[in-house]
Amino acid sequence: MLKIDTLHQYYGGSHILRGLSFEAKVGEVTCLLGRNGVGKTTLLRCLMGLVPARDGNIQWEGKPITSLKPQQRVHAGIAYVPQGREIFPRLTVEENLLMGLSRFPAREAREVPPFIYELFPVLEQMKQRRGGDLSGGQQQQLAIGRALASRPRLLILDEPTEGIQPSVIKEIGAVIRRLAERGDMAILLVEQFYDFAEELADQYLVMARGEIIQRGRGENMQAEGVRGLVTI
Repeated sequence: MLKIDTLHQYYGGSHILRGLSFEAKVGEVTCLLGRNGVGKTTLLRCLMGLVPARDGNIQWEGKPITSLKPQQRVHAGIAYVPQGREIFPRLTVEENLLMGLSRFPAREAREVPPFIYELFPVLEQMKQRRGGDLSGGQQQQLAIGRALASRPRLLILDEPTEGIQPSVIKEIGAVIRRLAERGDMAILLVEQFYDFAEELADQYLVMARGEIIQRGRGENMQAEGVRGLVTI
């Protein structure tokens, strides 16, 4: 389980994260929703150690990770797919996926795990193509596949539907649900696309002005008026 306790972060004179506390459980999709500028990406960067938390604690599987460096968090079983995907455009699809195996010994990092191609068949079909030659949707699938290659116990996704065609959004949603149903991974999904989040969420959190202002179970999102809180 991921446990966030009273997390604070500042930027310049602004209080970006204001005492955030929540949990994300293995076997569930936790959807964090909110409009632009509320601190969602800052929160994820704190979770990965890319920016230090000013105050508060982060625990993963019962152990504090607040002081760990980003690579140490990867070795602890956490994978992060940021906005913009950040693939390696000059490397092939296969080479990109192999980069996800960097936390394993060299003898275990020579071949793309077959389950990646099972989840994303298009990546196997295009494994010798350069990452920069793929469409936006294919690059997003590649970024998620590379993260999954590290066999994480916690997968963090920052707006995976951004700029993606509807058919690929549907495919990515099916993969996320399949991963959750395996029951061996916690998934923290940051989204602005309400319909996508409602379809996938086991738990939802709504963020505004650096705080969690509402939370509940995914099946109750419509009844609890979540769309009105996040739709511009």
